Amino acid sequence: MKVDVTTVHGAKSGSADLPDAMFAITPNRSVLHQVVNAQLAAARAGTHSTKTRAQVQGGGAKPWRQKGTGRARHGSIRSPQWRGGGVAHGPVPRNHAQRTPKKMIKLALHSALSDRAADGRVIVVDEWGIEEPSTKRAVEILRELELRKRDERDPRVLLVLDRGDTATWKSFRNLGPRLRIVLPEELNAYDVLVADWLVFSQSTLNGFVTRGGER
Repeated sequence: MKVDVTTVHGAKSGSADLPDAMFAITPNRSVLHQVVNAQLAAARAGTHSTKTRAQVQGGGAKPWRQKGTGRARHGSIRSPQWRGGGVAHGPVPRNHAQRTPKKMIKLALHSALSDRAADGRVIVVDEWGIEEPSTKRAVEILRELELRKRDERDPRVLLVLDRGDTATWKSFRNLGPRLRIVLPEELNAYDVLVADWLVFSQSTLNGFVTRGGER
Protein backbone atom coordinates (compact mmCIF):
# COMPACT_ATOMS: atom_id res chain seq x y z
CA MET A 1 0.00 0.00 0.00
CA LYS A 2 1.22 3.48 -0.84
CA VAL A 3 0.36 6.78 0.77
CA ASP A 4 1.16 10.31 -0.34
CA VAL A 5 3.86 12.18 1.54
CA THR A 6 2.89 15.82 1.99
CA THR A 7 4.61 18.99 3.08
CA VAL A 8 3.37 20.96 6.07
CA HIS A 9 1.53 23.14 3.54
CA GLY A 10 -0.52 20.17 2.32
CA ALA A 11 1.27 19.81 -1.04
CA LYS A 12 2.31 16.39 -2.29
CA SER A 13 6.05 15.80 -2.12
CA GLY A 14 6.28 12.07 -2.84
CA SER A 15 4.95 8.74 -1.67
CA ALA A 16 5.71 6.20 1.03
CA ASP A 17 5.16 2.46 1.26
CA LEU A 18 2.94 1.14 4.01
CA PRO A 19 3.71 -2.56 4.63
CA ASP A 20 0.67 -4.72 3.94
CA ALA A 21 1.38 -6.79 7.05
CA MET A 22 0.80 -3.68 9.19
CA PHE A 23 -1.58 -1.48 7.21
CA ALA A 24 -3.55 -3.79 4.93
CA ILE A 25 -4.76 -6.76 6.93
CA THR A 26 -8.38 -7.65 7.64
CA PRO A 27 -9.08 -6.19 11.10
CA ASN A 28 -9.70 -8.83 13.75
CA ARG A 29 -12.60 -7.31 15.70
CA SER A 30 -12.61 -9.87 18.50
CA VAL A 31 -8.91 -9.37 19.21
CA LEU A 32 -9.35 -5.59 19.02
CA HIS A 33 -12.17 -5.78 21.55
CA GLN A 34 -10.19 -7.92 23.97
CA VAL A 35 -6.99 -5.88 23.75
CA VAL A 36 -8.74 -2.52 24.09
CA ASN A 37 -10.71 -3.77 27.09
CA ALA A 38 -7.49 -5.02 28.68
CA GLN A 39 -5.79 -1.68 28.04
CA LEU A 40 -8.63 0.29 29.61
CA ALA A 41 -8.73 -2.10 32.56
CA ALA A 42 -5.01 -1.68 33.16
CA ALA A 43 -5.48 2.10 33.25
CA ARG A 44 -7.87 1.85 36.20
CA ALA A 45 -6.40 2.97 39.52
CA GLY A 46 -8.10 0.20 41.48
CA THR A 47 -8.09 2.30 44.64
CA HIS A 48 -11.86 2.09 45.26
CA SER A 49 -12.57 0.93 48.78
CA THR A 50 -15.37 0.67 51.35
CA LYS A 51 -15.37 -0.43 54.97
CA THR A 52 -17.02 -3.62 56.09
CA ARG A 53 -18.90 -3.86 59.38
CA ALA A 54 -15.69 -5.12 60.99
CA GLN A 55 -13.81 -1.95 60.01
CA VAL A 56 -16.40 0.66 61.05
CA GLN A 57 -15.87 2.10 64.52
CA GLY A 58 -18.44 1.75 67.30
CA GLY A 59 -21.37 -0.59 67.62
CA GLY A 60 -19.89 -2.75 70.34
CA ALA A 61 -23.05 -2.80 72.43
CA LYS A 62 -26.40 -4.20 71.40
CA PRO A 63 -28.59 -1.14 70.61
CA TRP A 64 -31.58 -2.47 72.67
CA ARG A 65 -32.69 -5.69 74.27
CA GLN A 66 -33.76 -8.57 72.09
CA LYS A 67 -37.43 -8.68 73.07
CA GLY A 68 -40.15 -6.48 74.46
CA THR A 69 -39.46 -3.17 72.67
CA GLY A 70 -41.72 -3.75 69.65
CA ARG A 71 -38.85 -2.98 67.34
CA ALA A 72 -36.87 -5.26 65.09
CA ARG A 73 -34.02 -7.11 66.73
CA HIS A 74 -30.50 -5.78 66.10
CA GLY A 75 -27.10 -6.71 67.37
CA SER A 76 -25.02 -3.76 66.17
CA ILE A 77 -25.56 -0.29 64.73
CA ARG A 78 -22.69 -1.04 62.34
CA SER A 79 -24.67 -3.63 60.40
CA PRO A 80 -25.05 -2.87 56.66
CA GLN A 81 -28.73 -1.92 57.01
CA TRP A 82 -27.90 0.90 59.40
CA ARG A 83 -26.99 4.40 58.33
CA GLY A 84 -23.25 4.75 58.94
CA GLY A 85 -22.84 1.02 59.06
CA GLY A 86 -20.48 -1.14 57.07
CA VAL A 87 -20.96 -1.97 53.40
CA ALA A 88 -21.75 -5.53 52.39
CA HIS A 89 -19.86 -6.88 49.37
CA GLY A 90 -18.43 -3.44 48.56
CA PRO A 91 -15.41 -2.72 46.32
CA VAL A 92 -11.92 -3.32 47.68
CA PRO A 93 -8.53 -2.18 46.32
CA ARG A 94 -7.39 -4.47 43.50
CA ASN A 95 -5.34 -4.60 40.34
CA HIS A 96 -7.54 -4.69 37.23
CA ALA A 97 -4.71 -5.52 34.81
CA GLN A 98 -5.29 -8.44 32.47
CA ARG A 99 -2.62 -10.61 30.94
CA THR A 100 -2.63 -10.16 27.18
CA PRO A 101 -0.26 -12.10 24.89
CA LYS A 102 2.15 -9.95 22.88
CA LYS A 103 0.94 -11.49 19.62
CA MET A 104 -2.59 -10.33 20.36
CA ILE A 105 -1.40 -6.79 21.18
CA LYS A 106 0.54 -6.67 17.92
CA LEU A 107 -2.39 -8.05 15.90
CA ALA A 108 -4.76 -5.52 17.48
CA LEU A 109 -2.43 -2.63 16.62
CA HIS A 110 -2.07 -3.79 13.01
CA SER A 111 -5.84 -4.23 12.80
CA ALA A 112 -6.40 -0.66 14.01
CA LEU A 113 -3.77 0.72 11.62
CA SER A 114 -5.32 -1.20 8.72
CA ASP A 115 -8.75 0.19 9.57
CA ARG A 116 -7.45 3.76 9.48
CA ALA A 117 -5.43 3.16 6.31
CA ALA A 118 -8.44 1.63 4.54
CA ASP A 119 -10.40 4.81 5.29
CA GLY A 120 -7.58 7.03 4.02
CA ARG A 121 -7.00 8.43 7.49
CA VAL A 122 -3.19 8.09 7.55
CA ILE A 123 -1.09 11.17 6.75
CA VAL A 124 2.69 11.23 6.29
CA VAL A 125 4.51 14.57 6.50
CA ASP A 126 7.99 14.83 5.01
CA GLU A 127 9.28 17.06 7.82
CA TRP A 128 7.78 19.48 10.30
CA GLY A 129 10.29 22.27 9.78
CA ILE A 130 9.84 23.73 13.26
CA GLU A 131 13.11 25.12 14.61
CA GLU A 132 11.75 26.92 17.69
CA PRO A 133 8.70 25.99 19.80
CA SER A 134 5.65 27.84 18.46
CA THR A 135 2.08 26.85 19.21
CA LYS A 136 0.89 29.41 16.65
CA ARG A 137 2.94 27.67 13.94
CA ALA A 138 1.57 24.28 15.02
CA VAL A 139 -2.00 25.54 14.62
CA GLU A 140 -1.14 26.89 11.16
CA ILE A 141 0.26 23.50 10.14
CA LEU A 142 -2.87 21.68 11.32
CA ARG A 143 -5.05 24.09 9.36
CA GLU A 144 -2.96 23.67 6.21
CA LEU A 145 -3.29 19.89 6.60
CA GLU A 146 -7.06 20.41 7.13
CA LEU A 147 -6.87 18.88 10.58
CA ARG A 148 -8.14 21.96 12.39
CA LYS A 149 -11.40 23.70 11.53
CA ARG A 150 -12.39 27.27 12.29
CA ASP A 151 -16.15 26.79 12.37
CA GLU A 152 -16.42 23.05 13.01
CA ARG A 153 -15.46 20.64 15.73
CA ASP A 154 -11.81 19.66 15.37
CA PRO A 155 -11.13 16.03 14.41
CA ARG A 156 -9.23 13.87 16.86
CA VAL A 157 -5.59 13.63 15.78
CA LEU A 158 -2.91 11.19 16.88
CA LEU A 159 0.52 12.65 16.19
CA VAL A 160 3.54 10.33 16.07
CA LEU A 161 6.72 12.30 16.84
CA ASP A 162 10.39 11.49 17.38
CA ARG A 163 11.70 11.61 20.91
CA GLY A 164 14.41 14.09 19.95
CA ASP A 165 12.14 16.47 18.04
CA THR A 166 11.76 18.75 21.04
CA ALA A 167 10.70 21.91 19.22
CA THR A 168 7.87 20.17 17.39
CA TRP A 169 6.80 18.35 20.55
CA LYS A 170 6.58 21.61 22.53
CA SER A 171 4.70 23.30 19.69
CA PHE A 172 1.92 20.70 19.55
CA ARG A 173 1.65 19.60 23.18
CA ASN A 174 -0.72 22.38 24.27
CA LEU A 175 -3.29 21.75 21.52
CA GLY A 176 -5.28 19.09 23.39
CA PRO A 177 -7.54 17.49 24.27
CA ARG A 178 -8.37 16.45 20.68
CA LEU A 179 -4.70 16.10 19.75
CA ARG A 180 -2.53 13.44 21.33
CA ILE A 181 1.21 12.92 20.86
CA VAL A 182 2.92 9.54 21.10
CA LEU A 183 6.31 8.06 20.29
CA PRO A 184 6.51 5.38 17.55
CA GLU A 185 7.10 2.71 20.21
CA GLU A 186 4.04 3.92 22.15
CA LEU A 187 1.51 3.36 19.35
CA ASN A 188 -1.36 1.21 20.57
CA ALA A 189 -4.70 -0.02 19.28
CA TYR A 190 -6.85 2.13 21.57
CA ASP A 191 -5.24 5.47 20.68
CA VAL A 192 -5.36 4.64 16.96
CA LEU A 193 -9.04 3.69 17.11
CA VAL A 194 -10.00 6.77 19.12
CA ALA A 195 -8.26 9.12 16.67
CA ASP A 196 -9.89 10.29 13.45
CA TRP A 197 -6.50 10.91 11.81
CA LEU A 198 -3.11 9.28 12.29
CA VAL A 199 -0.20 11.54 11.39
CA PHE A 200 3.37 10.30 10.92
CA SER A 201 6.46 12.14 9.85
CA GLN A 202 8.64 10.36 7.31
CA SER A 203 11.19 9.52 10.00
CA THR A 204 8.68 8.19 12.57
CA LEU A 205 7.01 6.04 9.91
CA ASN A 206 10.38 4.58 8.90
CA GLY A 207 11.27 3.96 12.54
CA PHE A 208 7.94 2.27 13.24
CA VAL A 209 8.19 0.05 10.17
CA THR A 210 11.80 -0.84 10.95
CA ARG A 211 10.80 -2.00 14.44
CA GLY A 212 8.16 -4.22 12.90
CA GLY A 213 5.24 -2.47 14.58
CA GLU A 214 6.08 -4.03 17.94
CA ARG A 215 5.60 -2.33 21.27
